[in-house]
Amino acid sequence: MATTIHPTAIVDPQARLGEGVAIGAYSLVGPDVTIGDGTVVGPHVVIEGHTTIGRNNKFFQFCSIGAAPQDKKWSGEPTRLEIGDGNTVREFCTFNIGTAQDAGVTRLGDDNWISAYVHLAHDCQVGSHTIFSNNATLAGHVHIGDWAILSGFAAVHQFCKIGAHAFIGMTTSLSQDVPPFVLAGGNPSAARGVNIEGLKRRGFTRAEIDGIRAAYKTIYRAGLTLEEAKAELAAAAGQGGEAAPHIETLLAFLGNATRGIVR
Repeated sequence: MATTIHPTAIVDPQARLGEGVAIGAYSLVGPDVTIGDGTVVGPHVVIEGHTTIGRNNKFFQFCSIGAAPQDKKWSGEPTRLEIGDGNTVREFCTFNIGTAQDAGVTRLGDDNWISAYVHLAHDCQVGSHTIFSNNATLAGHVHIGDWAILSGFAAVHQFCKIGAHAFIGMTTSLSQDVPPFVLAGGNPSAARGVNIEGLKRRGFTRAEIDGIRAAYKTIYRAGLTLEEAKAELAAAAGQGGEAAPHIETLLAFLGNATRGIVR
C-alpha cells in the first residue's frame, strides 16, 4: 500500500514514513519523526520532536504529539516520545516528550484507546490495552500498568503509579498510588473495591478473582499496617494456587510504591 500525503500537509524531508502511512490535510510532521506502516494521521495534527510511532495507529484531528514538555527545567535536550502499535488517539490529545530529569522518554504501549482531550505529560510510562476516557490527565512521571482504565476527567498527580487492571472513577483526583486490580475513586480518592467486572471481561477465573478479593481485604479491611499486610500476602502467595501470581504482582507493586497507596 502506498504512502499518501495530502497536498496541504507539510512533511519534513528527513521524516521517516513507513508503507501505507496516510497524512491528512494541514498536518505537520517534523524532521525527527518516524511513523510505522499503516498509521493514519488525520487533518490538523502536529507531530514533532524526537518521536517514534509504530504500526497501524490512528490519530484523529487536532492532536499535538511530541511537543516540548511543560517543565521549566527542560532546556532543549533531545528527549523522546515513543508510541507503540495499534493505538487509537482521538481529537485534541497532547503527548509531550520526556525530560533529562527522568528516563528522557515518554512512552505509550500498544492497543490503547485514548479518548479526546487526554494529556500525557513528560516521562509518563503507559502500558498496553489501557482506556483513557475524555479529559483524563496525567501529570509528569506517572506510570500506568496494562489494562488500566481512567474514567472521564480523572486527574493524576505527578510521580503516581497505577497498577495493571486498576479502574479510576470519573472526576477522581488522584495523589497516591493505586495497586493493581483496585477500583479507586472520589476526591479525595479512596479504594472502593476490586475491579471485578474488568477482570471477568479479561477472562480471570473465579478462583483468581476470589484470591484477589482476599488479598484486597488483607490490605484494606483487616486493620493491618501496610507492612503487616505485605507479610500476610507473601504467606498467601507462598501457598500457591491460581491467584498466587496476581498476589505476587500486588506485592511487587507495593514494594515500589513511592507516594503511598490509596486507602
